[in-house]
Amino acid sequence: MIMGNGAKDFSDEELAALRADFPILQRIGRGGQPIAYFDASATSQKPNVVIDAEADFYRLRNGAVHRGTHLLGDESTSVYEDGRASLAAFINGRSDEVVWTKNATEAINLVALSIGHASCGRGGEAATSLAIGPGDRIVVTQAEHHANLVPWQELCARTGAELTWLNLLPDGTIDGDCLDVITPNTRLVAFTHVSNVTGAISPVDLIVSKARSVGALVLLDTCQSSAHMPVDVASLGVDFAVFSSHKMLGPTGVGALWGRRELLNAMPPVLTGGSMIAHVTMDHAEYMPPPERFEAGSQPIAQIAGWSAALDYLRTVGMDRVVAHEEAITRRLLEGISSVDGVRILGPLSQTNRIGVVAFAVEGVHPHDVGQVMDGEDVAVRVGHHCAIPLHTHFGVRSSARASASLVSTGDEVDRLVESLSRVRSYFGGV
Repeated sequence: MIMGNGAKDFSDEELAALRADFPILQRIGRGGQPIAYFDASATSQKPNVVIDAEADFYRLRNGAVHRGTHLLGDESTSVYEDGRASLAAFINGRSDEVVWTKNATEAINLVALSIGHASCGRGGEAATSLAIGPGDRIVVTQAEHHANLVPWQELCARTGAELTWLNLLPDGTIDGDCLDVITPNTRLVAFTHVSNVTGAISPVDLIVSKARSVGALVLLDTCQSSAHMPVDVASLGVDFAVFSSHKMLGPTGVGALWGRRELLNAMPPVLTGGSMIAHVTMDHAEYMPPPERFEAGSQPIAQIAGWSAALDYLRTVGMDRVVAHEEAITRRLLEGISSVDGVRILGPLSQTNRIGVVAFAVEGVHPHDVGQVMDGEDVAVRVGHHCAIPLHTHFGVRSSARASASLVSTGDEVDRLVESLSRVRSYFGGV
């Protein structure tokens, strides 16, 4: 990574204390050892404070938000809104700019569907600035997770707008020389902060600057960055950003959209029903202002309680310390995996401008077989196309295995991963 903040890696004692907070790290795998977990990009493990916060909500505070005057209803509403404020503070945004969703995928779809509604004339005069149609362009990159590609394909199919993309260099990083695809008719640029395959950090400043020069909006997918580095939406200069709790030590089932207030005000709702209505007659409805406008129905309050605890945990640890630790782990992962004969890393080989997400292909061995062999030695890696088929196509492979580290990964676990990987090819009769 290139944070350069001077923070120090955790000492052995500090890392051991952190690991003690995560009960699942004591889980014994099929091979009889504690599982070395290298699948944090898929989902992070949870510290006790997160597990306890979610359980304690149900034990002590369970009630419906914004719907009653009794004690439990008031306390539930406080949990709900305090969680919003907590996430806003964590990303340097405003509370009224944070919309709860069930995951980051829904947050991206919320923006895409709302733009689609605006393009069909919904939302009144305020929404006309968001409308797109034939002659307009949306730009993504070849490095996107399907969640930040398919919704834009669908929006373009519905509206007649054109979808195009930023190409990649051979190592899978975004080609900074192809920004001319962001043309004056570009209305939106959507891209990942960090690739979930290569671990490469996108050139946010370059892309945002180009988008601004043509008046395009920018949506940033932070799913692979927000648990690994500070994310400051004000400094990043984007218009929308999406977040995923379960990637950030929090529970599954809750995510968030951050959007600039004036854009949220202009956006027509997507899901409609209870909790987002200001007034209803039999033939007309008036909607609440954001963020409530986008939060129809019952919400995942217990999960928000858990996510708040996760954010507090990350604040206490310090994101600068997380960066320093993962920088050391990334270096060890890259050096170790690249030393194994017959293994090709998909992505940059230098730790500069990347995090500890390392996808790799083993010569002559299917990724699922790689994963099964390593699982037999209690090393957990991801296998498949990681919901990024176009990126794998760029590398000329159908799928890969992927090791992704977290703030509690250890050097010894990296060594176990490398040792296990070094035995894969021989297991299948390779060299």
